[in-house]
Amino acid sequence: MGWAGTALPGLDAATRARLDALPAQDLPRGTRLFAPGDRARGFAIVLAGRVEVHLTGPSGREILLYAVEPGESCVQTTLGLLGDAPYTAEATAATDIRVVSVPAALFHALMDGSSSFRAFVFRAFAARMADMTALLERVAFARVEARLAAALLELAADDTVRITQAELAARIGTAREVVSRRLEAMVRQGLVETDRGRIRLSNRAALLRLAAGV
Repeated sequence: MGWAGTALPGLDAATRARLDALPAQDLPRGTRLFAPGDRARGFAIVLAGRVEVHLTGPSGREILLYAVEPGESCVQTTLGLLGDAPYTAEATAATDIRVVSVPAALFHALMDGSSSFRAFVFRAFAARMADMTALLERVAFARVEARLAAALLELAADDTVRITQAELAARIGTAREVVSRRLEAMVRQGLVETDRGRIRLSNRAALLRLAAGV
């Protein structure tokens, strides 16, 4: 079975064959896939790894809009192809990635002629919009401390998070200086311990309560 049958289950045989004929690319971590002002030239399907999409404000502050992992889609690309709109955000490979790009002409042909491909695109688009709505709710209504605690819990492996303060700030939608102050407060409260590029969770139960707004 080719990559299409694995990555996009439920496709009809004709669509699967057309997609399987497309080559996959292996790209290193740090590769920029698109930037603000670019036009979408194809529909990227991530087979392995993680792509992160950031929005940068006039002040230079970044926010992580969403990540694209295997089986997920990029809402910026979908909007660009369907609405002929330029990108407003930047996408970068957060890890080494394996990706297939469906050329724009083939994307539109499949959207017109393949109900299974069209269903995949719209299901993935709906899921991504739900994620972005949840992000908006967190940024608008959740306290910074709660967002920071939730991010640390999500990222922790063996109670250790390896991330910079700038990356944490982008993930939770605030400034690096704010993250620095909140982490210092968490250290004083005995919730975490910090080292260069590393945060160790000292009191997971308290962090869970903080993330829940308790």
